[in-house]
Amino acid sequence: MTWYSWLAIASLAICLAGCIYHLIRLIKLGKPKDYSRKSGSPGSGIIYSFTGAMNPVNKESAYLNLPTYIAGVIYHMGTFLAIILFFVFFFTTTLNKMITLPLVLFLFLSAIFGTGILFKRVTDKKLKQLSNPDDYISNMLVTGFQAATGIVLLIPDASYPVYMVIASLLLLYLPVGKLKHAIYFFAARYHIGYFYGWRNVWPAAKHSR
Repeated sequence: MTWYSWLAIASLAICLAGCIYHLIRLIKLGKPKDYSRKSGSPGSGIIYSFTGAMNPVNKESAYLNLPTYIAGVIYHMGTFLAIILFFVFFFTTTLNKMITLPLVLFLFLSAIFGTGILFKRVTDKKLKQLSNPDDYISNMLVTGFQAATGIVLLIPDASYPVYMVIASLLLLYLPVGKLKHAIYFFAARYHIGYFYGWRNVWPAAKHSR
């Protein structure tokens, strides 16, 4: 194999080791402790946290900013697609032409949305105050990874080495930057669902008028 393939494999191994470390750390912390009197079902709250509570209608930050929310959803879908193709590229970079064009278009679209989200973060005064270098680095790495994945599908021979370097940078950064929310997201949703379920807030009761 080439040096850039070995670089990507080594970066993947380091990334997985870092993610496993965070996962073990979460498991060791155990379940959240609530010393208040139990009045609801933590299990129902957890289920709702991963289902109904994720509905943009029930999220003020989402329904008040629907264009950004939709862009974020597509952006994350593009990331998942790019990760899947990363593993596929170890075996082949030549896919069926009927599949390649839609994949390229979607990856470029998601990269454009990622760039738009970055632009909003830079230009919006409130978001800019809340942002730090990690926010910008994470966005640029993921957006660059998506765009590079689309380019590999178009011109694999010319772009593959650069693509592997970009993928390696992303993998190495993932366990140390905000991108590690790929692990902490599930723990956060579990904890908030447990908390509100325990206190009988989630799932919200339907009151008849």
